[in-house]
Amino acid sequence: MSAALRQLLWYLLAGARGGANRARILETLKERPYNAHQLAERLGLDYRTIRHHLDLLLKNRLISRPAGDAYAAPYFLSQILEANFAIFEEVRRKALPREGE
Repeated sequence: MSAALRQLLWYLLAGARGGANRARILETLKERPYNAHQLAERLGLDYRTIRHHLDLLLKNRLISRPAGDAYAAPYFLSQILEANFAIFEEVRRKALPREGE
């Protein structure tokens, strides 16, 4: 599983446009659950941009939404990503280095 997760994260963070925004979303959801509107405000991104990235992350099972499509339902990291967050951090550091890393 870890090899497949690593490949998926490389694709979503480094191999496709918007990887930096997806990384920011995942890091923010690690702190606590947020709904799409809250994420848009917290990250200073357009709501539609956030929805696009959330849909992609849901489709790839990196996040979950236990309340389904209920209005304002929060998003959480999936159990798989939560248990393997170190892999995300490693890929993020290599694919999207921050100043000083």
